[in-house]
Amino acid sequence: MTKQAKLIYNGITDVCRIWVNEIKTIFGDEGVLIFVILLPLAYPVLYSWIYNNQVVREVPVAVVDNSNTALSRKFIQMCDASPDVRVAGYCTNLDNARQMVGEQQAYGVIYLPQDFDTRIGRMQQSTVSVYCNMGIMLTYKAIFQTVSAVAAEMNSVIQISLSGNYTDREDLITTAPLDIKDVPMFNSTGGYADFILPGVLALIIQQVLLLGIGLANGTSTERRRYIRLRPILDRPLGLLRIVLAKTMAYAPIAALMIVYVLLVVPRMFGLVQILHGEDMIHFGLPYALACIFFAMCISYFFHERESAILFIVFTSVPLLFMSGISWPGSNIPEFWKAVSYLFPSTFGIQGFIKMNTMGATIDDIKPEGFALWIQTIVYFLIACVAEYKRIDAPQKVNP
Repeated sequence: MTKQAKLIYNGITDVCRIWVNEIKTIFGDEGVLIFVILLPLAYPVLYSWIYNNQVVREVPVAVVDNSNTALSRKFIQMCDASPDVRVAGYCTNLDNARQMVGEQQAYGVIYLPQDFDTRIGRMQQSTVSVYCNMGIMLTYKAIFQTVSAVAAEMNSVIQISLSGNYTDREDLITTAPLDIKDVPMFNSTGGYADFILPGVLALIIQQVLLLGIGLANGTSTERRRYIRLRPILDRPLGLLRIVLAKTMAYAPIAALMIVYVLLVVPRMFGLVQILHGEDMIHFGLPYALACIFFAMCISYFFHERESAILFIVFTSVPLLFMSGISWPGSNIPEFWKAVSYLFPSTFGIQGFIKMNTMGATIDDIKPEGFALWIQTIVYFLIACVAEYKRIDAPQKVNP
């Protein structure tokens, strides 16, 4: 066997040995196994199942009807007949209604003044007041839109009765001189799940990989397992062998996770999905690699396995906000926008949403894909440095 062939053989042997040891670490550690295998299987399903109804229905409201006339009762009946609002009780004054809201028996109040019917009979403008609990935005939306729709419908009936028209066409022009067509784009259902879940699912991939790699590396640091890698580090391209072997151990898990979380789970719950599988492969590759190398870099600072859990708990919600999915990116301060560029999830979420919900192709998301490839290269180099420092100086790590 030539020297070059022997070098290649030893390199493949080292890679396979490290790969096997890393697989044993993953499947031999109950904590890592739970967070890397069971968590991505159960968590996306649970999250999607919770928001599967898309929109809230039958939101309870309290009614204060000081008018107590046929017209005011009709207004309340129309609100109660809507799918989004349910009259939970009638109150004699606003104080009683406010008490119902405070006790969470209702999430809003519909108030009709005493002169509600009288002012309309005098051809004067009347008012309907709506008080909503702004702590839950979805309930506010349901109550406000229902009252607005009922008021618009009643306005049309009153306009027709006072117009003196003779034909249906004249009635239509009287009530709607401008024909407005509401066409929802991308999120055609208008549901909360189709709005928020694609970003959450993409973030789950990064956080699960970070948690699994962080737990595994934290355990190896606690038990000084890196010492046995020092002979390999001294061989030609030894550092590359170590990083490549670890990447090979986590890459299949990341690939299966991407297919399950981003392709299977949305179909299970009927979420909006116009994603092309081939485009997902081209985009998922840099996202998975960027997440793996990013996790290897961050895990350098995890000297105990619990540190990975604390890091995930601290960063999950801020990363979702900074990604621009739950809050417009144009309104995020420049400093935090710059911070968000350090995380693969920022570009992964934006790219996945554009492809999954907005019908973009891989050519349409070149900026996000290019950014992920840059992160892959940069974090790969940093991961190599981190692995070298961790293996070459194990005595500096706290036991």
